[in-house]
Amino acid sequence: MNKILPLICIVLIAGCTSRKTDKPMTSQPAADSVTSNPPDSGTVAAEPKIQAPQVYALTNAHGVKITVTEFGGKIMSLLVPDRSGKLGDVVLGYDNPNSYLKGNPYFGALIGRYGNRIGKGLFELDGVTYLLTKNNNGNSLHGGPGGFHNVFWKVVPGKSKDGQKLDLYYESHDGEEGYPGNLMVKVTYTLTEKDELVIDYEATTDKTTIINLSHHSFFNLTGDPRKDILGHTIMINADQFTPVDAGLIPSGELKAVKGTPFDFTKPVSIGERIDQNDEQLKFGKGYDHNFVLRRKDNNLILAAAVREPVSGRVMDVWTSEPGLQFYSGNFLDGKDVGKGGIPYQFRSAFCLEAQHYPDSPNHKNFPSTVLKAGETYRQKTIYKFSVDK
Repeated sequence: MNKILPLICIVLIAGCTSRKTDKPMTSQPAADSVTSNPPDSGTVAAEPKIQAPQVYALTNAHGVKITVTEFGGKIMSLLVPDRSGKLGDVVLGYDNPNSYLKGNPYFGALIGRYGNRIGKGLFELDGVTYLLTKNNNGNSLHGGPGGFHNVFWKVVPGKSKDGQKLDLYYESHDGEEGYPGNLMVKVTYTLTEKDELVIDYEATTDKTTIINLSHHSFFNLTGDPRKDILGHTIMINADQFTPVDAGLIPSGELKAVKGTPFDFTKPVSIGERIDQNDEQLKFGKGYDHNFVLRRKDNNLILAAAVREPVSGRVMDVWTSEPGLQFYSGNFLDGKDVGKGGIPYQFRSAFCLEAQHYPDSPNHKNFPSTVLKAGETYRQKTIYKFSVDK
């Protein structure tokens, strides 16, 4: 069994000062439960950004390695082997943690309070209408500009029976980005000896609120982001998806995938139908849609399986969530210059975000995202890596 490595690598910016905090820093060990009020449970990022994010690493016996920054809980790199055993970085991002402070806000990020979109940035709860901070064509996207992707998390390295782990804590205050209730959040990244990235989410609130946490890595299983992802094959375990309007807000309909470009019930290449003359594809400039997963309960199910034929890399996504957002990198346009100075071009990555449905608070027929005081939100998502021989 590998011993856990020294995990903290602190990168300093010349002339930086200490970041703004809501409470004094403390060196006490964090508790295992989100309800235990861990010390310094995270802070809102101040403008201008004044502290370089710390970086943490997880490794396993097979050489798989994940690096994570405390800013947004963002996965900076994820090295997994191809069929010849050569390690390759399969996520987009930046070489320097400081670049995450001003770069693409969603590369590798933890997303909350509400992943995906809420139409017109408002919802009603218990007879009260809540107005959210808008950041996407008059809508709220991924919790708003000050969402969980844009805050410093308290990170506690550790080890479980399954492998090395990071516990990340954040306290989201009542009214933050317009959401009600003080929300205590704990997210755990575990790298197992089975080459799995396991993400466990847990949260409690002191007031009825809504919550929809997710993870937003941009994947390219070739290990070379200069290549597009159109040759990857994908299976999505869903018979329905949620159609959207031109603003990518769901209409409330659950539409059958059969006979449409959204039928991934059997493996098909991402590029095979992506440019068909289909209104939904035009709205998203490709795939940017929530798929209704086949499930009978809240247990883990295989949500998707992706294969890259040249490298042989395989990624299976398991989740307890009811939905999966498949995004085919349609808004990447070369303006984001990432690792090694490589511009990230159109469709050079894809995302598979396990979640509840977008805009659920405004559609009574969608699974509820309401969390009440005294209840605990939990979900688990696993990204499992392997190779086709």
